[in-house]
Amino acid sequence: MIGFLLQGLRISVPYVLAALGGTLCERSGVVQLGLEGMLLCGAFAATVGAGLAGPFAGALAGAAGGLLVAAVYAWAVLRARADQIIAGVALNLLAVGVTRVLLNLVYHSASNSAPIAGLGDLGTAVFVLGAAALAIGAHVWVGGTPGGLRLRAVGEHPEAADSLGVSVVGVRLRAVLASGVLAGLGGAWLALDNHGFVDRMTGGRGYIAIAAVILGRWTPLGGAAACLLFGFADAAQLALQTRVAFVPREVVQVLPYVVTLVALAGGMGRARAPRALGTPWRGR
Repeated sequence: MIGFLLQGLRISVPYVLAALGGTLCERSGVVQLGLEGMLLCGAFAATVGAGLAGPFAGALAGAAGGLLVAAVYAWAVLRARADQIIAGVALNLLAVGVTRVLLNLVYHSASNSAPIAGLGDLGTAVFVLGAAALAIGAHVWVGGTPGGLRLRAVGEHPEAADSLGVSVVGVRLRAVLASGVLAGLGGAWLALDNHGFVDRMTGGRGYIAIAAVILGRWTPLGGAAACLLFGFADAAQLALQTRVAFVPREVVQVLPYVVTLVALAGGMGRARAPRALGTPWRGR
């Protein structure tokens, strides 16, 4: 039982980090469907960084990789005012192609990188506790600080926020970049926990993180709680694969996605998105 709980927590970490980023971004009024690409690029950057200078450097490289992808997305949706949903999906597709090309260039492989050192027990504990601390800190910041108030104001009533001197574009830019850093750290966890990079290793985790944002009603702790649900569902399907021989493996593997759909179906009616979510800012 303890082993199952620990495994569930480990699996939940990238979901939690990505969902925190998605929550901050969407509370500012910017749809964040690019988490999958940020996770993937963060995982690849972390693999390269860890291979060169160790796990700690890998975590920093992962955050930087996610930040770079977020900067591209921010330019597309804030400067070029591209459709946010289309831009997010396009970013994910671009990330798959770019990481595959880089995988061939750096590691001369179409499927996986060379092995890298993992976090170890201490590093794992720091990462898990750090993700929990970030969730609590983000919840307090969003709900009880002037910066969090500006974030919420920009996502709900950008015209009113602008009339009070708040830079709508500035707040949204910082929120998008923060989402990239957090998702990049989630990707770094994936790479370090699996001791390397595998093509498309994120496996839809970014999309599940978006579902967690919605299910958590755009609150950091709510999103983190939803991520724990999905993480433990993932841990359950891994346990079932080894203990329930008469059920086809493919059926068991869809459990986390079924849980996601059921949870969304039950929670969507009570969820209310920020009023300005997805609406480009046309002001100064």
